[in-house]
Amino acid sequence: MGQRAQRGRVYRRCGCRDEGGRQLGAWCVRLLEEAGHGSWTYCVDLAPEDGRRRTRRRGGFATEAEAAQELAAVLEGELSGSYEERRTTVADYLREWLAAWKEDLTVNTYAGYAAYVERDLIPAFGRCRLLDLRPKQIEDWMAAQRKAGRGRVTLYRVVSTLPNALNHAVRSWRLKFNPAEHCVPPKPRAQERTCWTPKEAASFLRHNAEQYADQLADLFEVMLGTGMRRSEVLALHWSDVHLMDRKLFVRWTLSAVDNGTG
Repeated sequence: MGQRAQRGRVYRRCGCRDEGGRQLGAWCVRLLEEAGHGSWTYCVDLAPEDGRRRTRRRGGFATEAEAAQELAAVLEGELSGSYEERRTTVADYLREWLAAWKEDLTVNTYAGYAAYVERDLIPAFGRCRLLDLRPKQIEDWMAAQRKAGRGRVTLYRVVSTLPNALNHAVRSWRLKFNPAEHCVPPKPRAQERTCWTPKEAASFLRHNAEQYADQLADLFEVMLGTGMRRSEVLALHWSDVHLMDRKLFVRWTLSAVDNGTG
């Protein structure tokens, strides 16, 4: 039914079921009668972890040789400390990475990573196998994006997401090196910001109040007087404002998540 390696085994199995609905797996009679029935699978016991036995089983290989090659890679990876699964695509890995880190990221950071992954990285590299991704592919894509007029800041944020994700693959021994490590462009310099003078700030408040009778005039005055960020001032609670003591406490920030969607 199959081939035995030094450790583990390679065999054919299928998805046929018996009358009770139980999957036949490697015991289907058709596997003996039909050479093209089912697919090849490998199974190997790995070193115990926390005192418990671990078994790795992967199927769906078209040929016995492919399954045996993957089994050999698993055993080699166990010795070297780096197991590179050949069938994992960049799309598969990036989505797996997002799911694994979702609970550890802020809502806004996760939304940003998810947007870069689904909108840019997967369309560009998703069908490529993770092991086949090379720096040249990333650099060529960046050059095409720059030629198309993509903003430098946006491009920097998108590309810097890729090495962050692939670093996790290296740390978890799924890659031997990070192909995106040296592909991140220099971080664009932020434009130098200038502060209003007291006279300019007073002129703004007066113009806003006189011309527009804006309900946000008091909010603008708080921002100008305290230096608070917009996200901080919009998240103020009355319980944190003490007018008689001329004090307020910044405890929250307001963030826009997926602000471009309806």
